Amino acid sequence: MIGGTGFIGSHLVRRIASLGHTVAIYHRGQTRADIPADVLEILNPLSLTPIDKFPRQLFEFEPEIIVHTMAMGAADAEAAVTAFAGLARRLVLLSSGDVYLAYGRFTGIEPGPIIEGLLSEDSPLRTKLFPYRKRASSSESLEHWYEKILAEEVVLSNGSLPGTVLRLPKVYGPGGNADLATVYKYRHQPNWRWTHGYVENVAAAIALAATSPSASDRVYNVGEAHTPTIAERLESMPPSVIGPDHNTEFNFSQNIAYDTSRLRNELGFREVISEQEAMLKTLGCHRHL
Repeated sequence: MIGGTGFIGSHLVRRIASLGHTVAIYHRGQTRADIPADVLEILNPLSLTPIDKFPRQLFEFEPEIIVHTMAMGAADAEAAVTAFAGLARRLVLLSSGDVYLAYGRFTGIEPGPIIEGLLSEDSPLRTKLFPYRKRASSSESLEHWYEKILAEEVVLSNGSLPGTVLRLPKVYGPGGNADLATVYKYRHQPNWRWTHGYVENVAAAIALAATSPSASDRVYNVGEAHTPTIAERLESMPPSVIGPDHNTEFNFSQNIAYDTSRLRNELGFREVISEQEAMLKTLGCHRHL
């Protein structure tokens, strides 16, 4: 695993290791995580994104599956494909729902009408690349070169290293988005839908796809089976001091709601914990931080 000590990665490492697999993680050593003692840690404090060099120990480990949690654009995806093509069986990329054209309509970078219905893996992608470049402080910053569409294209186009792409939702849980501000601050948009995913459920989905040979050359949306409206979520959530954000210029007529049936039908994914229960659990943990 490239990465593996962050919010999602640490859960993923524990999940894959619990399934009986031998795991190595390559990271800078700047983030400490609760990982099993038998997980091999390969450290390079000088490694920066985009990650384009890999130490000898990674190849000596002889990985069958590479899970890349840190590939943000074409450069780091190409580096991983070049390094592991012909050596590993598959490269798994963690991507994002910001690749969809609907996301561009929501943020206003893409002109055109609202895209109705759920977003499937075959829904159209953005035509405007580099969605965060306007906020980049320099040409070296992540916001300048970040583009998951290009990373996906690289991973899915190499015949000698099959790829799997997982488009993640808005992830939450203790340690990340624990106050669920991504729900509370949009309370003034009661009919809007945005797919979320509890971090343990997201990790379970990634682990399932990474260890399933049938996931080769496939793209999967990850997230809750049903995306409620903001109003529906708030019905079962306790009050919060987080107020509505009236300064956003997003187009809330455009939902960002995934169809996650492919992951469930093809690979048999089921949540570790129900999303409604997970939200309440997360808020309970947040109050005790």
